[in-house]
Amino acid sequence: MIHLGPDRVSIAEPAIGNPMTQINPKKLLNSKWTAVQPSQKEKHFRISEVEFDEEGVVTACFIEAVMSNNFYAIEWQDLKDSARWLQGWK
Repeated sequence: MIHLGPDRVSIAEPAIGNPMTQINPKKLLNSKWTAVQPSQKEKHFRISEVEFDEEGVVTACFIEAVMSNNFYAIEWQDLKDSARWLQGWK
């Protein structure tokens, strides 16, 4: 709790840690991502393939580096970590 004065109190707390990006798995395909810490000059990526099971749960996700056209399997939930990935090309 943050006290603003004798009669006012705010229950809002400052955010701690990295905020998690909200992602809709159905909108993953062709979405663009930027690696926060690029490796081998690969900074910008595009989700090139997403596979779903019968219930609509993501079973596989593949990301493609724009610079090299290399493909990598990725856990789509890892994209929520803003310390590693930024949505869009920055």
